[in-house]
Amino acid sequence: MKKKNALSTTQTIMLAFLAAIAGGSLLLALPISAADGSAVAYIDALFTATTSVCVTGLVTLPTVSTWSVFGQAVILLLIQIGGLGVVTVMLFVMLSIHRRLGLGERMLIQEAFNLNTMAGLAAFTKKVLAGTLIAEAAGALLYMTVFVPAYGARGVWISVFNAVSAFCNAGIDIISENSLCDYAAVPTVTAVTSVLIILGGIGFVVWWDVLNALKNYRAKRRRCFAGLTLHSKIALSSTAILLLAGTLLFFLFEYDNPATFGDAPLAQKLSGAFFQSVTTRTAGFAMVPQQNLTDESALISLLLMFIGGSPTGTAGGIKTVTAAVLFASAVSTIRGGKDAVMFQRTVLKSSVSKAVAVVSFSFLVTFLSTLLLKTVTDAELLDVLYETVSATGTVGLSRNLTSTLNLPGKLIIIGAMYAGRVGPISLFIALNRKSRPDNIVKEPSEQISVG
Repeated sequence: MKKKNALSTTQTIMLAFLAAIAGGSLLLALPISAADGSAVAYIDALFTATTSVCVTGLVTLPTVSTWSVFGQAVILLLIQIGGLGVVTVMLFVMLSIHRRLGLGERMLIQEAFNLNTMAGLAAFTKKVLAGTLIAEAAGALLYMTVFVPAYGARGVWISVFNAVSAFCNAGIDIISENSLCDYAAVPTVTAVTSVLIILGGIGFVVWWDVLNALKNYRAKRRRCFAGLTLHSKIALSSTAILLLAGTLLFFLFEYDNPATFGDAPLAQKLSGAFFQSVTTRTAGFAMVPQQNLTDESALISLLLMFIGGSPTGTAGGIKTVTAAVLFASAVSTIRGGKDAVMFQRTVLKSSVSKAVAVVSFSFLVTFLSTLLLKTVTDAELLDVLYETVSATGTVGLSRNLTSTLNLPGKLIIIGAMYAGRVGPISLFIALNRKSRPDNIVKEPSEQISVG
């Protein structure tokens, strides 16, 4: 009976995220969390807790002026928990009190990070936490060179908050109500934020793979890229392609747009285009008002937001590896091949099936969210689509629609953010279960027409 009623790993992870959101919303609903000492409406507290845990960045109330230092600290804690994953944080606490991880805990880590083995999971968790703290600390110190001279002692808190938010791809800041638009011409802020976003979104598995490849290169003089796993090769190459292509397209479409960076010097146009290409990969910070983008740039942003970052990182979206696998499979089919081949390696059919499932799920959530939100609001379709893609991809960019949402609209976006954060994880866990034996009775097959 215990086995029958026990929660599956999928249910455990989903409930852990819900518990973090619920607990965070109760704390944010307290008067002490508000800057003026009067409690905010619970729906806004719930929305803020959800966007923090789901590391999205859409906010109904300005973070800098609405929340007290206590409220901001709660938001920062929720961002850190959401970026690393609730399961990771819980298991790190267990390791800190020297409690050994059982089979159930190891399965949670394996499935939360979509790993192929249970070997070294405790060490992997510790490395994830250590790497995260090092990256965030370095980012905070670099931010301080800008924010401490500008804000004094408060600049330290701003720097820490921004570093954690950028690394976790949350996109929430406590600088101003227009995100980072005031710092579009400050190279340090642009560069540090971009690097933190990329490091957090590339995936923890890729970190260690690159470090191991560098060690092998120094020891055995092997080519570094050739020594990477197929996963890391796909993640790194697809990330580079999307960043470069996005930068070029944003540069071309916004070159003469005075509402964004059309009147800026050439170097700032390039940095602005690059940052827009980076932040749409689920980061959510804005150097230019998103509603001022040309329609062409908005469409490019929608595509990049839908794809998102890489697996096992802090980013959302369908993930770069997913998109790359689907593209390779499509190319192989067009050429008459049976298998997707990438970097001289055949991609498993199970991986292609998972990619199809994740894209289908994300598209379905985005479509339904868009349809429902358009039904309850009078906003333009592009603004609504931008909002829902941003929510499902856990990005956080908005065309000034979030703050105007009514109660049904807020609930729709809350659901989209939660589904976007836990949906792909749940699908991967469900699809990673061992398949049934091949010798069971199967239904007869029949040819159909496709395409």
